[in-house]
Amino acid sequence: MTSVAQVTSYSRSAVRALIVAQLATIGAFLAVLLLYLGRMTSAGVGPAEMLTGAYDPKDLIPFLWLYAVVGMLYVVGAVLGLPLAIVAVALAAREREALPRATRSLLLAGAVGSVLVLVARFTPPLLDMHRWWMD
Repeated sequence: MTSVAQVTSYSRSAVRALIVAQLATIGAFLAVLLLYLGRMTSAGVGPAEMLTGAYDPKDLIPFLWLYAVVGMLYVVGAVLGLPLAIVAVALAAREREALPRATRSLLLAGAVGSVLVLVARFTPPLLDMHRWWMD
């Protein structure tokens, strides 16, 4: 009986970590966006009133640790979103044959999502959201 080890040139744990990082930063952005829109809708105010300080985002999340995790992922996504996307696309292109189709799809979807979120951050309405969150 012979056994042949399958040699891969990529680290499965590193690929998983990359996918988790991409999805976590995108998820944090979407969570902040939903909190912002939900708070605006429930209070019946516009973006200008949200920046007055009367509608603090820390009041929306009941646990401080959860606020800290979402806040850190939100900031990390703003800084590392583009580098994560570049690495994901490069890895998916280089290891096209070795990566399973689902993994390759997740890498590319995360890359597209990271770039879209990065572009969305710089639109004027979402700049107000950023100031509201970071206040």
